[in-house]
Amino acid sequence: MSTALPKGFLASGVHCGVRRSRPDLGLIISEQPSVGAGVFTQNTCVAAPVTYSKRLVPASNIKAIVTNSGQANAATGPQGVIYNQAMVDAVAKQLNCASSQVLSASTGVIGEAISINKICDAMPDLVAQANDTVDDFAAAILTTDLVPKIATQTVKLSGGEVVITGVSKGSGMIHPNMATMLGYLLTDAKLSVTEAEDLLKDATDHSFNMISVDGEMSTNDTVFMLANGASGVALNTNEDKKIFQAALHDISICLAKKIVQDGEGATKLIEVNIQGAPNETLAKIVARDLTISPLIKTAIHGASPNWGRIIARLGFVKVPEEILNQCTIIFQDLVVYAEGKQQALKADALKARMQDDVINITIDLAAGSASTTAWGCDLSANYIKINAEYVS
Repeated sequence: MSTALPKGFLASGVHCGVRRSRPDLGLIISEQPSVGAGVFTQNTCVAAPVTYSKRLVPASNIKAIVTNSGQANAATGPQGVIYNQAMVDAVAKQLNCASSQVLSASTGVIGEAISINKICDAMPDLVAQANDTVDDFAAAILTTDLVPKIATQTVKLSGGEVVITGVSKGSGMIHPNMATMLGYLLTDAKLSVTEAEDLLKDATDHSFNMISVDGEMSTNDTVFMLANGASGVALNTNEDKKIFQAALHDISICLAKKIVQDGEGATKLIEVNIQGAPNETLAKIVARDLTISPLIKTAIHGASPNWGRIIARLGFVKVPEEILNQCTIIFQDLVVYAEGKQQALKADALKARMQDDVINITIDLAAGSASTTAWGCDLSANYIKINAEYVS
């Protein structure tokens, strides 16, 4: 079943010939100028579309986002900048709008500039096929992903209903410090530029910024938010803002979890819950770090009940000794460590629970009131195979 877009949005995806057979060029169109915001990778090696789009948002006149897959257009020098601009110009020409109203994103192999002739030749067809569903676009932005990632909600506010639809891609090179690989949050709500900026940053901080597949930060990480106001419904009250924010969080977390579930070679989703931290900063450091430990990830892949790797990792990130001596570690709902020592536990019971598809690690630091959640995945031999062979 196709997923409908919010009012006033169209999308498409076509095969322009960069990939062997899969769709590789996608477009999102707002029928009226929309408020646009973005968050981007903090990697100092950034792709041409990241540099370009960062200059354009926040804004109140965005008409489209074009995305190519297969070629990252990162580490491509001046040629990459020229080709990115040519791709944007081709979209603007078809939509009869200014190039500055078109955002761009790329994903794929680093070091390869985009195949600009193939992309420009496909542009008329890409625009002609635009419709009110998001599925073709979601397929066109994938690289090593196995499945498209889409989430949508209808939200009831005091002035009426609005829709939020999210799309993302990502499977490997995932340890964002802004958002994630590529993400798109679209709504027909009427938002100000400031509201869009604040809502996007808050949502990504609690979702995409809390996932990791392999501890590697991409050169292309970007999440855009477009709000075209086509519903005519604004966030008129504080309650409206809370409801909309909660829905945006739900969609962002859903997409973030879909990414780690689809992590390269992944067989298990890892959820790390940190409670009782002295501050949010430490809570996030601990939660995110546990999702990237190779020892923890491989133990979970093999259903090994070796919980000692968790307490060792806490010390590795410099959790103070007094906190380590008072914290409680709960592994798959079983208390394995408390009061500075191992708790009575049958390893077979824990091993049996580690056969599940979702592995939960909860740590109560008993040192404050801050809490957070991070998500990751196990590390399998297939991850090594995929990345050893990855060139396109």
